[in-house]
Amino acid sequence: MGCTRVYPIFKNMKKLIVGIDISKDVIDYCVLEKGSHQVIDRGVVQNERSFLNSWIKSFDLNNTCFSMEHTGHYGALLSWLLSERKAVYYMINALEIKRSLGIQRGKTDAVDAYRIASYSITNNFKLSPFILPCEELLKLKAMMTVRQQRVKMSVQLQNSIKANLILNRTVDISELIEDESRQLESIKKSISFIDRQMLEIIKSCEPLEQTYNKITKVIGVGPITAMKCIIETANFTKFDSARKFSCHSGLAPFPYQSGSSVKGRTRTHYLKNSSLKSILFKAAASAIQHDPQLKNYYNRKLKDGKHKLCALNAVANKVVLRIFAVQKREEPFVKLAA
Repeated sequence: MGCTRVYPIFKNMKKLIVGIDISKDVIDYCVLEKGSHQVIDRGVVQNERSFLNSWIKSFDLNNTCFSMEHTGHYGALLSWLLSERKAVYYMINALEIKRSLGIQRGKTDAVDAYRIASYSITNNFKLSPFILPCEELLKLKAMMTVRQQRVKMSVQLQNSIKANLILNRTVDISELIEDESRQLESIKKSISFIDRQMLEIIKSCEPLEQTYNKITKVIGVGPITAMKCIIETANFTKFDSARKFSCHSGLAPFPYQSGSSVKGRTRTHYLKNSSLKSILFKAAASAIQHDPQLKNYYNRKLKDGKHKLCALNAVANKVVLRIFAVQKREEPFVKLAA
């Protein structure tokens, strides 16, 4: 399968908008008419392939678009089926909808479906149809999620073993330590296996492999950093600038001030992709060790009185800029003199 899905660009919303609230077993939907916000239909459908297929077929897809919140795996099947039929649909951040509604009383799945549809009509000027990533990217994302879980488990076990080794001086818990050591070894093998599988997926798809080969030439960017960036950007189709990606990662600083009385320090926002930021920080730390230019930049920040983490954040931003620059042009990364 190719790694790029191309659909027509829909500048105007269709006449009917279907708001969908997704749960594990069922989906609640509400159909609104765009101009009047009038409820045309509402109901509940089983979240299973046969039921969803029949439900989608009941709509005139040339005259209808769908809108739903990001719900992870629960909405994966519906998203896939809508993409197969080339239906227009929107995937909206749940927090964005919640904060746009103002003061609300009560909450049910049926009401949420209406609110999602209403939000989509009101804010259609800033919504873009969702394009489902290719199968290779979906597999990479699932594997990266599992890998991150395995890494956390590995760290927890290592800390537990260290603590139990100290306790073992007083109380004999050698069997427990051996059991934890076996678990740790098994998890490390699992992580290595996942790494090999992800690399094979990258190599099986030419566009992904080209991007991977480009950005791994950037100093500090290793295989995991490269794959994480490819996943988060949908092979650099999701973000049109490094600045937006830095905002998503939690690297971009923002001023906090109002009038003459409120003058907070410039800082990054708490809404961020924590796992991505952590990986980019590791890439920045590696870049400082191997790139004289970034090392001097980091030291200059420290001399200016910046905290170490603040200086490292600035270096991570530099790494992101380099990644996007290299990805967009055909020339390979060139290491500059200090």
